[in-house]
Amino acid sequence: MKRVAIFGGSGLIGGELARVLTERGDRVTVVSRRPRSGDESGDAFLHHTWRQLEAEPELLEGYDAFVNLAGETINQRWTDKAKRRIVDSRLEATRRVSEIVSKLERKPEVVVNASGMSIYGYSKEDAFDEDSPVRPTDFLARTVQEWEKAADDIRGVRLVKLRIGLVLGTSGGAFPLVTLPYRLFVGGRVGSGRQWMSWIHIRDMVGIIAFAIDHKVVTGPVNCTAPHPVTNDEFGRAVARALGRPHWFPVPAVLLKVAFGEMAEVLLKGQRVLPKRMTAFGYAFRFRTIDEAAANLLRARKTD
Repeated sequence: MKRVAIFGGSGLIGGELARVLTERGDRVTVVSRRPRSGDESGDAFLHHTWRQLEAEPELLEGYDAFVNLAGETINQRWTDKAKRRIVDSRLEATRRVSEIVSKLERKPEVVVNASGMSIYGYSKEDAFDEDSPVRPTDFLARTVQEWEKAADDIRGVRLVKLRIGLVLGTSGGAFPLVTLPYRLFVGGRVGSGRQWMSWIHIRDMVGIIAFAIDHKVVTGPVNCTAPHPVTNDEFGRAVARALGRPHWFPVPAVLLKVAFGEMAEVLLKGQRVLPKRMTAFGYAFRFRTIDEAAANLLRARKTD
């Protein structure tokens, strides 16, 4: 049994991680900005707020692992204020985790800190692994670079940086939005359809975090993407096959730019990111292809 604190444990990844760790027998503490409400009192997790831990960091003495997933969603129109929130939320949470660790006598063995594959920049031709140079040429890449620099201030523990790809799950994130047009018989490629999509099933995303907690060999940046990234067109065709729907109605790039502004870059520009280090560490992916992942997720959705 391990004791694990999850900072930002209410999102898609944090919620699934808390459930999986609890099911395997670990004791989980979820750290969030607000105290839990009365109707949450019967859940299986301990809860602390950031404010509580600022006053009493000793509440986390002797924990085995911290997992920091806290940060404002990027799935919004990137106004100047939204950009500032996206950056500040990540840096502030990471600095707070660093401060808590510095005050503990019995520090966690490992801190697993979220990051993003955006650090490599966009390319239609190149493939990126953890040895690839970072390219802070756009907003998200610069944000992730700052985020990782903040994580480097977490001292005295093993540090893992999760360069997270497009996480596919049924309880949130992008997948329900991606499948909706196909359910309405209007699914198709986005823009040219040739841009790369580096995706990962939620079970493998959580599996990588659990593997990083358990295995001391895992350290530094690790790409959290499936071994077989696909183009946007291939991704859509896999969803169409799993749903038994047509793949025929293209979404023009100009429409996305009007609807989402600068954030449309995430949808229209590609990154082919490969999990070289996790494969070398011995992590066995449960969902290696997009057809396997889409079929599994859509079956799970039908049984919800």
